[in-house]
Amino acid sequence: MANLYFDESLADTEPGGLITVSGDEGRHAVRVSRLRLGEQTIVGNGRGLRAFGAVTELGRDSFTVAVERVEEVPAPARRLVLVQALAKGDRDERAVEQATEFGVDAIVPWQAERSVSRWVGEKAEKGVAKWSRIAREASKQSMRGWIPEVLQPVATADLAALDGHVIALHPRGEERLSAWRPPDERDVYLVVGPEGGLTDIELSTLTAQGPGERQIALLGNNVLRTSSAGPAAIAVLNAALGRW
Repeated sequence: MANLYFDESLADTEPGGLITVSGDEGRHAVRVSRLRLGEQTIVGNGRGLRAFGAVTELGRDSFTVAVERVEEVPAPARRLVLVQALAKGDRDERAVEQATEFGVDAIVPWQAERSVSRWVGEKAEKGVAKWSRIAREASKQSMRGWIPEVLQPVATADLAALDGHVIALHPRGEERLSAWRPPDERDVYLVVGPEGGLTDIELSTLTAQGPGERQIALLGNNVLRTSSAGPAAIAVLNAALGRW
């Protein structure tokens, strides 16, 4: 199976054209992935454009592809957005990686009340950059046309004002997520708490009346870790909404 490489500067191409990928991506393809002349591969821009073709030239830190076929992957009409609470260790990073593989469309870092990790100032910038790199690499591995955007960190009050359907995943939920269906095409925000869970104030704020539906949903009979709850919820909605 062909590998996927990203060149975010790629704006347009057509069959018969040539694409040269250099820099870190080209270096990784040539030195780590051991790309070979004549090998079929894919070059995308992470915004829906993917070009398929064979490698015609290899440099020390670059490769060139002769385009045979071009595909445009449309952006989803309704985005599934993971609102991931900051967590200790690498648990939130594992959530970002798996959620990307499962098809999440955007990721929002959330500074929850019980989050052990705190993103302040420069640390917030570095955190967003790291999550973005993780999402990019996971998109390559899963051959995605779109790289999910990692947005700026938010507080609980910001979530309450979102123009979309906000679903807080919690064992207190009365309705199973698998039974829920969005009433319109607004984005769906799946909110996952940190290791200590959501506070009563957070649950009250997240379910207060807003532009879209606000509710607490039960994911299943078992309590999942913060690293796995989001990806599991995305998988459930992918099946329920016909995305899978």
